[in-house]
Amino acid sequence: MLVRYFASLREQLGCDSEQINSSATTVEQLISELSQRGELWQQLLADNSRLQIAVNQAIARRNSPLQPEDEVAFFPPVTGG
Repeated sequence: MLVRYFASLREQLGCDSEQINSSATTVEQLISELSQRGELWQQLLADNSRLQIAVNQAIARRNSPLQPEDEVAFFPPVTGG
């Protein structure tokens, strides 16, 4: 599974993408797995109710299903002005 991090998430986590082996079958399960990496991961992914998610470049929800070959992207909400 390819996981991508955008904008402030990329900056705070220190990486823009990574290829991982995951047994997650939903986005929520993937977030739970990644959150086990530490408090910062927990705060930015699991505890962030405004987190935006895309699976294979389509907007997704936490209960969206995942396949091992999927691309999952996480990004903070975008604001304009």
